[in-house]
Amino acid sequence: MTLPTRAMIMAAGLGTRMRPLTNDRPKPMVMVRGRTLIDHTIDRLVAAGVKLVVVNLHYRADMLRAHLDKRTDIEVRYSDETEELLGTGGGVVKTLAHFEDEPFFVLNSDSVWVEGYTPALEAMKRQWNEDEMDGLLLLAAMTKAMGYEGHGDFRMDALGHLSRVPERETSAYAYTGVQIAHPRLFADAPTGAFSTNVMWNRAIARKRLYGIQLDGVWIHVGTPEARDEAERYLAALAPA
Repeated sequence: MTLPTRAMIMAAGLGTRMRPLTNDRPKPMVMVRGRTLIDHTIDRLVAAGVKLVVVNLHYRADMLRAHLDKRTDIEVRYSDETEELLGTGGGVVKTLAHFEDEPFFVLNSDSVWVEGYTPALEAMKRQWNEDEMDGLLLLAAMTKAMGYEGHGDFRMDALGHLSRVPERETSAYAYTGVQIAHPRLFADAPTGAFSTNVMWNRAIARKRLYGIQLDGVWIHVGTPEARDEAERYLAALAPA
């Protein structure tokens, strides 16, 4: 069984909802508890044994690149989307050659979480089964999701199979922006910009999209208000 030692971080968004905090910086460089969002994310990857991370760039790309070039504990490569934003799906497709047909983590740069008993990425590696799965998504119970404004993203059965939530119904789970993907998840993908939802729907139809519940609290840091909420919550857990 091949376990992921590489990752992609989605960092090319415009950060519009995070303004004014993103007026002078890309969203991944917004600070939470004295550390940038993207450094929080990379710290988790390093702790999970990831050796290589690919980061896509668009808004204030030079600033983000200069910041990440300072890291010495992981190899950082870049996928330049300054000419054209490719969406969550197209952005991953552009980076696939870096993963050499092996499974890899994909993480949004605006997700922060508090670990439970087992670190989330380690739990995902233990759950990963490439013979049965094309993708494994980390889900948070709605009761343990902060800064999230939706009504839940997926349903999950007792075996971990994911399915879509019927219209006008709710789900007990929110997608945290963290997944393990096998490159075959993106086989025969559309060209140009598209959403990963297209590929997830295909995997759901084949019963090859799975989920695992976060044993902890997830914080979606998508707005200044959510950033402030994250600051307060994390400060209460570990006062400076």
